[in-house]
Amino acid sequence: MKEKLRPFHLAISVDDIPTNRKFYREVSGCVEGRSSDYWVDLNFFDHQLVIHYKEKPKVEYSHSNPVDGKEVAVPHFGVVLDSKTFDYISERIKEHQINFIIEPYIRFEGEVGEQATLFINDPAGNTIEFKAFKNPDQLFEN
Repeated sequence: MKEKLRPFHLAISVDDIPTNRKFYREVSGCVEGRSSDYWVDLNFFDHQLVIHYKEKPKVEYSHSNPVDGKEVAVPHFGVVLDSKTFDYISERIKEHQINFIIEPYIRFEGEVGEQATLFINDPAGNTIEFKAFKNPDQLFEN
């Protein structure tokens, strides 16, 4: 019997709680959980994302790796979505006039692991990847 994926917990730093709270709620559709003046729990697609206040974080991505001829920031985090939700998030990003770091495109087209992917930064500079597999069962296949 295949075990259900367990939610991850990720805590990231932001330099402005209200701006980032709005971004994650309005763009990503996150539902807010517990919070204080210094942190906010968010339901990030059934995973726990916590934004923590840190004065002017030095989130500088001086390192990237080439992937499909594009430079992917390291570190970054993300979520695997179904295609319908991926399209919805992509449209939300456009509606909110957020610049794509890497615009939506298809990786491994016609191959095992075919997926739509895009990258953006949150207002604090944290890089986020959204992706959707054509066949979700191929998440870990090569």
